[in-house]
Amino acid sequence: MTILLEVCVDSADGLAAAIEGGAGRIELCSALELGGLTPLPSLMKIAARAPIPVYAMIRPHAGPFIFGRTDEEAMMIDIDAVRAAGLAGVVIGANRPDGTLDMPLIHRLKERAAGLGSTLHRAFDLVPDADQALEQAVELGCERILTSGCALKAADGIDTLKRISVKAASRISIMPGSGIRPANVGHILRATGAREVHGSCSSPVESADPRAVAFGFEAKSTNRTDVAVVSEMRRAIAATL
Repeated sequence: MTILLEVCVDSADGLAAAIEGGAGRIELCSALELGGLTPLPSLMKIAARAPIPVYAMIRPHAGPFIFGRTDEEAMMIDIDAVRAAGLAGVVIGANRPDGTLDMPLIHRLKERAAGLGSTLHRAFDLVPDADQALEQAVELGCERILTSGCALKAADGIDTLKRISVKAASRISIMPGSGIRPANVGHILRATGAREVHGSCSSPVESADPRAVAFGFEAKSTNRTDVAVVSEMRRAIAATL
């Protein structure tokens, strides 16, 4: 039995660090500080050279996962860019104003991504009924659901993660994510029975250029993918087997 570690990254350096540390799959984004947006085509092309599968986030802007017609057009073009780059899959999702999954839109995104792998992202965590949304995700034909169990952090959503994992059975994979670190990944895996897990595996880095911070070109502190944390996460996962 193996447990796959997916690491989310938003730069070429982060991609390299995740691979070096032992990630089994990459979620490729931009702007992880906003929860992840669609990566640039240039980063997609670099990531296509990775020796492990890479799934690209499809999310055109920050804010709620409620998307209009122009957003949909952008997402369709981004899915085409993922295919053109040669990546393995896409990470998609959308909500209606009431929080339920926007099934017609996700169906259209899924159809555009035909032939690519697909993850339903944390739009799932905003739904009013996780059990109903699980069945909808199965209907969509997604490979997995990235979820914190509808809580802010996966460690707080253990009960929901465990319940939907049992209900999902072999129909779809439940991949816990949000706030997962080497210190708690073992507990989360044992409690949920998950066979894949998602983390940023990052460490805070202070800016070395106060002028860039003062001008607003750079944040004072950012989180960056850390080879050591990826490796530590892999060791913690191995210890649960």
